Amino acid sequence: MRTLRTCGLLSAMALTVAVPACSGDDDDDGGSGGRASGGRTGTGGGAASGGSAEGGVANAGGGGLAGGSTVGGAGGAEAGTGAAGGDEGLAGASGPPDATENQFEHPIGDADAGKDVFRFGTFGNEGFWTRVAQLPQGLVQQGVTPVMALKAGLSVDIDRVPAAMKPVLAKELATDLSKAMAPALNDPATTVALIEANAVIGLVAKKGGNLISALDGKLDVDPNDVFKGESVGVSCAFCHGVTDESVFTLPSGGTIGKRVDGPTNHNLDVGASLALAKNSRVFYPTLALELVANQGKSVSRKGIGVGLISKAATEAEVDAYLTDKQLYPLGMFDDATDGNGAPMHITPFFRADLAAPWGSEGSIEQLQDFNNLVYTLLFDLTALTTPGGVQFMLDRGGAAGLEIVDNYQAILADLQIPAGGVNGYPFVGRETNQLVAIGLSAGAKEAASPVGIRVDEDALKDLNAYVSSLPSPDGIKTDQDATARGRLVFRQACTSCHNDDQSRFVPQNIVPFNANVDLFSNAPARPDLFPGWDGDVLAQRTAAGLVPVRNAAGTFDDKLVIVEASNRDQPRGSALPLLLDLARKPAFLHDDSVSSLADLLDPTKRDASDPHPFFVEDADDRSDVVAFLKSLDDQPLP
Repeated sequence: MRTLRTCGLLSAMALTVAVPACSGDDDDDGGSGGRASGGRTGTGGGAASGGSAEGGVANAGGGGLAGGSTVGGAGGAEAGTGAAGGDEGLAGASGPPDATENQFEHPIGDADAGKDVFRFGTFGNEGFWTRVAQLPQGLVQQGVTPVMALKAGLSVDIDRVPAAMKPVLAKELATDLSKAMAPALNDPATTVALIEANAVIGLVAKKGGNLISALDGKLDVDPNDVFKGESVGVSCAFCHGVTDESVFTLPSGGTIGKRVDGPTNHNLDVGASLALAKNSRVFYPTLALELVANQGKSVSRKGIGVGLISKAATEAEVDAYLTDKQLYPLGMFDDATDGNGAPMHITPFFRADLAAPWGSEGSIEQLQDFNNLVYTLLFDLTALTTPGGVQFMLDRGGAAGLEIVDNYQAILADLQIPAGGVNGYPFVGRETNQLVAIGLSAGAKEAASPVGIRVDEDALKDLNAYVSSLPSPDGIKTDQDATARGRLVFRQACTSCHNDDQSRFVPQNIVPFNANVDLFSNAPARPDLFPGWDGDVLAQRTAAGLVPVRNAAGTFDDKLVIVEASNRDQPRGSALPLLLDLARKPAFLHDDSVSSLADLLDPTKRDASDPHPFFVEDADDRSDVVAFLKSLDDQPLP
């Protein structure tokens, strides 16, 4: 055996989105996810999405190692009770011995209905995206062409492209995509027609709550009642849907082919996509904000107090923020209404039956509660202005949380968006919405209804079933000898936190940053995830029953400054992800601060005090572990 230190990796964790169905369209066209060799997504089977409106995506889908130990330590032979399947006789352990019980099994409904929820469910958020953000109006105003949309990472479901348009696109896709050679692909009217046909993955075009059936190549928005006219909302497929690339692939951009639900769209430019909205100022609560309550000390990826957005920021200033790749990198999404700019890499969301708790910080135990928060807050940010939304923001952010709400209401007023009534906010949480319950108990500790709103329970269970049934893409298994060697190294060094076999449910504990975090003793013993973390106390939250707001240097803990797991009496740290679809991942750690698996495991690339400092010292061992990790999928190991 070569010289071995410790190994591990914590993958990118970011927005997951999940959306209950309003539509009756079964849409059986195309694939729904599944496997493909070489780490590519396929067309058979399925996948799903997951995400957190307050702390990023949890441990569903592609992840990374979040712990490790030296050979013979907690992750060595002592942990052998975690063995499973056909690993008898192998050195080391298959996983932590104290993680053999699924604590957070979620209820499930009908998976076929859940597919419709995943792809087209909006629960009325088209009111926010069409009336408030005015995304379709912005697309028209800016003249967004299909070529521009593909460059932003958007993908097209070929099975929903109008029949008359298919041969035109096929001919033009074979060219250099110039205006002369591809006039339709450079025509904004083509983009509108594709959206109306629900061919642009994740953008849901509806009329009267149903998918538009009578296509005329236009979007006829009713300025007096957004739900009577044609409107566009967003579903979880926006971030967590791709295609099989069977028709076209734009390098570093979007694709065209049969729909594949679940795998992360790593090329999606979320910030630039939001900037296409006519009123991008309405995304104010999710940006890095200049606030009086914290003396202008909000954090962004440029540092404390740098690159902040004020309540008086213009549309151009917000667009500049959203399109700044340092503030809003490719493939990342900022899903927390916390006043900090901390986008996280979007994660996939297949095999949800193997994952929990939810949110990268592990603040939500049940999948249906996680998805409900996405529907009721993230997809309609105006929910922050409701009594339940105000309570939630007060609990999480104190005076700063209330300042965000006040500033947001002022922005909405400046945009002449009324509160209440037929055409006013909120939209998902409006009194006439038969798909939700409103006026429920609210707050950071109300898991079922953090902002006092709950969407249809059957739809949530259906979505649970769908995302639980969907397989991961196949891992890369071209070098079986290297994979076998890498597994042995992994079992001896990394399984104090992680399972080697990803067909088993992920260990469901939080891995604390280190012993300096509050509630440290409430988590099982694990190696320190962030040895150098020493967060300064910025604010107390005793009245809400939460630990203090704390921040340390660097970007790794920025997502957890406000949003952590003390709402369920767990320490500040990370939930463990499944180690799936790693071959497609362009960067690692949830803040995308490490460029490859090899770099993550290389002790010459990072310091022992850095986040996730678990390394494989020998280069050959390291290469073998990388081969093993890229080979993983949801099939039992031999």
